[in-house]
Amino acid sequence: MPNVTVVGAQWGDEGKGKIVDWLSNEADIVVRFQGGNNAGHTIVVDKKKIALSLLPSGIIRKNKVSIIGNGVVVNPKALLNEIKKLKNVGIKISNRNLKISDNASIIFSFHKKIDEEREKRKGKNKIGTTGRGIGPAYEDKIGRRAIRFADLMDENFLKEKIKIILDYHNTILSGLNSNLIDEKEILDEINSYKKQILKFVERIFPILKDAKNQSKKILFEGAQGVLLDVDHGTYPFVTSSNTLPGAASIGTGVPTKDLGYILGIVKAYTTRVGSGPFPSELSDSTGQKLGEIGNEFGTVTGRQRRCGWFDAIITKHSIDISGIDGIALTKLDVLDSFKEIKICIGYKINGKIINYFPVSEIQQRNLKPVYEIHKGWQENTQGARSWSDLPALAIKYVRRIEELLGIQVSLLSTSPRREDTILVKDPFIG
Repeated sequence: MPNVTVVGAQWGDEGKGKIVDWLSNEADIVVRFQGGNNAGHTIVVDKKKIALSLLPSGIIRKNKVSIIGNGVVVNPKALLNEIKKLKNVGIKISNRNLKISDNASIIFSFHKKIDEEREKRKGKNKIGTTGRGIGPAYEDKIGRRAIRFADLMDENFLKEKIKIILDYHNTILSGLNSNLIDEKEILDEINSYKKQILKFVERIFPILKDAKNQSKKILFEGAQGVLLDVDHGTYPFVTSSNTLPGAASIGTGVPTKDLGYILGIVKAYTTRVGSGPFPSELSDSTGQKLGEIGNEFGTVTGRQRRCGWFDAIITKHSIDISGIDGIALTKLDVLDSFKEIKICIGYKINGKIINYFPVSEIQQRNLKPVYEIHKGWQENTQGARSWSDLPALAIKYVRRIEELLGIQVSLLSTSPRREDTILVKDPFIG
């Protein structure tokens, strides 16, 4: 199939925004298939930074259709604010280039309040969520009480749905001696955006089916990363959705056989936001240096990311369970000034060395990295656009990553700018 599915192969923040933007030049349709405005993609165009959370990264390209799929939980207020920001920098958005699935679930203000309150109550055991209400919204979806965009079109039925969702949440809030949610409050919130948002809402499946029949190229865009998958990630320190490539089928209605080439985005070192295990984390000046050079601050929250050396074991785990066909290696240039660079090639636990990432939460806490050391190239790679522009030691590092992961680098990114990308294999050709 002439389609490409993009997923992060670590804990998110791998540089998916730039890669999706780069690939969207060739795509006809870009579809976001899971997550919410807890995601953050930063794209640099003409030296301007553009930050996206809900909008697919293809939205900044002309003559492309961007779709928010049914697997996404959508905060309409956040989405409209994002649209407004893009319009202010000259990016036109209408129902011709942006469409929202009519069966996507809605995030309300009370979801955000519930999210924040839960994190406070957990104290030191908090998950480290973005506090955007993503988890509670997905819980309502799985609990079969979510309000979806299609429900906004009939006011009487909408009131029935509101009653169902309030019966659930107010019972819990009452037990916690917290303020209850008022029906009028929800209706007022809906009415504040209903007219503006409904013009983007459509049945998405027919659009994607027609695209297939016309041999158009579809780019499926995931959020977060495989290691944050609710089933296969570092549970419970994960997101509330499935982040593997298969979620692209569930979150859009496109058959799995049509997902095409699976491209995993991999950062040349490792980062993580929030709580949870991170075996190769560097809590020293080296980790601080990685963060400063890599500008490792969350696009959505502004939180400083935890930084560490490249972990080949856990990244290989992501690749194996995702069926990834090739990787896009990003931020190689961040390593330019290091005299030596380490790669985690195993873990030590209870005096034994293992070459896999265990499922047990308690074992994950106690993993100690086993490193191999590489000589740094200490030359500039930023802006390189061909292999010949790269130092020999940088190429050696890339080849070692390919060897450890058992997969080829399809794209190599050497700066945040869209132009600074080395194409090895075109994912749309496969």
